[in-house]
Amino acid sequence: MDVDNALSALNNPMRRRILEWLKDRSNFPPALPEHAGLEGVCVAYIQEKAKLSQSTISTYMGLLKRAGFVIAERHGQWTFYRRNEENIQTFLAAMQDELLKP
Repeated sequence: MDVDNALSALNNPMRRRILEWLKDRSNFPPALPEHAGLEGVCVAYIQEKAKLSQSTISTYMGLLKRAGFVIAERHGQWTFYRRNEENIQTFLAAMQDELLKP
């Protein structure tokens, strides 16, 4: 994991808030019936909750994806995002090693 890239992605309160929201699917409206079995949250729901433009949300989600904090899956015209818990833990361990270990 590129720690500098990850820190850059987290250097924005809204991006951190999006990661927080994605911890619990109930932070968003229910999935449409045709998406009920899919993991993650539709980018449109993230945009609606964040009250930001589509282009801003796309940029934010791209940064979070490149940093490894989210996984994106395309289903038709929709992109669904979910947290990448394994990479989040890897980042936290790397930060702990860098900042706390002698």
